[in-house]
Amino acid sequence: MALKRAFPAPKSATFKEQQRHRLMLPAVLIGMLTGGLSVGFHLCIDAGEALRNHLIGLAHAGALWGIVALSLLVFSAVVISAEVVRWLAPEAAGSGIPHLKAILQGQGSFRYWRVLPVKFISTLIGSTGGLVLGREGPSVHMGSAIGQAFADRLSHWKSADRSILVAAGGGAGLAAAFNAPLSGLVFVLEELERQCASLEFFAAAIACLAADMLCRLMLGQHPEFHVVVSGAPPLNLLIAFVPVGILSSLLGNLFTRALLWGQRLPRLALGPKMVFWGFLAGAITLTGWVNPELLGGGQNFVNRVLQGGETFSLQTIALFFLIRFVLTIGSASSGAAGGFFMPILVIGALLGWGLGEAAHAVFPALHVDAKLFAVVGMAAFFSAVVKAPLTGIILIIEMTANYALILPLLIACFSALFIADWLGSPPIYDALSRMNLANNPKA
Repeated sequence: MALKRAFPAPKSATFKEQQRHRLMLPAVLIGMLTGGLSVGFHLCIDAGEALRNHLIGLAHAGALWGIVALSLLVFSAVVISAEVVRWLAPEAAGSGIPHLKAILQGQGSFRYWRVLPVKFISTLIGSTGGLVLGREGPSVHMGSAIGQAFADRLSHWKSADRSILVAAGGGAGLAAAFNAPLSGLVFVLEELERQCASLEFFAAAIACLAADMLCRLMLGQHPEFHVVVSGAPPLNLLIAFVPVGILSSLLGNLFTRALLWGQRLPRLALGPKMVFWGFLAGAITLTGWVNPELLGGGQNFVNRVLQGGETFSLQTIALFFLIRFVLTIGSASSGAAGGFFMPILVIGALLGWGLGEAAHAVFPALHVDAKLFAVVGMAAFFSAVVKAPLTGIILIIEMTANYALILPLLIACFSALFIADWLGSPPIYDALSRMNLANNPKA
């Protein structure tokens, strides 16, 4: 009631205008709170990553004892991050987007007072320990938790209006994570609400704008990836992006199937689960020992690649792709909180980068820019796995500030989508949401 009194609708307004006026202030507040939380989350994850790299450096100085100590620390982080979720808020496991989708469909309950702190703490511990998970999915889930908190305070509103606030909070979380307000808005309409009603659009737009403005004020104007692409590729090169979409769909289907299979692992008995955690911790430790940048979300590594700061052979790129592919699935199957939105983009970047380097080696006269293929690969792999091509396309455009990429993005993303449909690959968040409901029908 206080919010309604603070922002009353004019008496002369139509019913739809009154609804928009009523949503305005809650949407702004949700966006600002989500943006502020995302800034703190971002800084904590960065501090955890710096601590992890420092510990890896100390471990190198200790040789054998160093790698043993590092393995124990990683194993402890994996176990704690997973068990915190299992004991306090099982619905906070993973990215949380499947749980959010179920809530918006009227299935299950949203214990936001538990989800929000558990999500923050588990993701931070797991990320510091080296789990290959991102902060973007958790930002969406925590933003929606803030939206749910507002919705619960407005109990006199219709349930449809309250769900609008929950979805708006989720979109604000994505906008804040990437400094990409249009991507957050499209994600709400394409993946969460799956409708383009004016009120959903309005509330999500306001929340995304408020969150993005606050993040830009506190963290700077730059997007998550700082990509420099020379310009639009020539028309005779556009056909080369079809293989990017095809290979993205084939490997994306494998990724989806493997990830869905891996969701059985958190439900194992304690003994087998400890064995799995041990293998995962060992793989993370070995990877961090050799190349620490391959752990965590992977933003810094891909940033250097896209800015031309890294040069590797095609075989090394393929090895990096395999490592990130396996560790992402293993980390997402650990039971800890953490998303795979960013890891999907990193895998796609490595795939596109490899194809670009291969094309340059086979057809040197074309002067192929491998960074361009890496950028397109991010959106194509995302489209194949999530099946939200518009979100992927707009996200890459916002990250590069280069609208000249629209043609290669459209070609690669819709090629990936069509082949993924033909293969019967399900949208990953929909499949996970159905799986969670089947395993927890009373949740």
